[in-house]
Amino acid sequence: MKSDGSLQTKKLNGFRSGYNELGFNEIMEVSKPRIVVLLVITAVASMFAASRLVPEVQELDYWAYLHIIVAGALASAGSSALNHYYDRDIDPKMTRTSSRPIPSGRMAASHVLIYGLAVSCISVVYGLFLLNPTSAFFIAVGIFSYVIIYTAWLKRLNTSNIVIGGIAGSAAAWAGWSAATGGMDLLGFLVGFLVFVWTPSHFWCLAMKIKDEYAQANVPMLPVVIGMQKTSKYILASTLILLPYSLILSFIPNGMGAVYAVIATMSGSLMLAYHYKLTKNPTSEFAWKAYKVTAPYLTIIFMAVALDAAFHIPLQ
Repeated sequence: MKSDGSLQTKKLNGFRSGYNELGFNEIMEVSKPRIVVLLVITAVASMFAASRLVPEVQELDYWAYLHIIVAGALASAGSSALNHYYDRDIDPKMTRTSSRPIPSGRMAASHVLIYGLAVSCISVVYGLFLLNPTSAFFIAVGIFSYVIIYTAWLKRLNTSNIVIGGIAGSAAAWAGWSAATGGMDLLGFLVGFLVFVWTPSHFWCLAMKIKDEYAQANVPMLPVVIGMQKTSKYILASTLILLPYSLILSFIPNGMGAVYAVIATMSGSLMLAYHYKLTKNPTSEFAWKAYKVTAPYLTIIFMAVALDAAFHIPLQ
């Protein structure tokens, strides 16, 4: 028979083990790993495309890609944690965010703040020394855009919040492109700006899905301010801009080729069809279906950028 002391020690060790596992889970949660993966894909795809499509750029080794992955992941994780910290007062008011680590009491707000600041700073310094100054600049732009411009300034102030905040996603692609080239050219800028143009229709679909929650938290997302019907029309208009914009990249000098053009046409047309249907059925249920179509677009389009660079067939 085991002694009481032995049982107490076993319970204490089990508690410590559970606490350590919980701490790791909370850090992962405030880092928003799905966003990390998405932004890293855009950065890596842009970097690869630049190495193949820009004539004076030499072929990159695996270390270069590892550095952009690390820098991009740290930047995304750090800025996401700072977003969690800043929104700690409104997160409890929304079902979607009420179980996050800070409002649920699973992680102290001060710990999230320290983690977010530290990881964000490390990402910029890492990029400066192991990539190049231009890439580090765009990493810093991404963090600043998401944390300061979107989260701290526009999110609770204006319906243009997510539109302008979309520049944070573009910065990831620009960081990848400049990591390969050391600078920025027209094609690299336009590739990165794809994220900015895609963001409104993507996020407004989600905003339509959880309109009531945003209203409860007093966040002026577009459907809260102008209603579901008008928002669905804005989404359609945004996609009507996105589709031709995405194709322009194949018709500028030394731009993308046939592989990219085909994939961009197919994926953009699918989005357009769903967003047209959304104007006919502007409900939260159909908005969620449209969101599920819109969400994979960014991954698909940047995979198209990479594939086109690997098997480039010029259209001109």
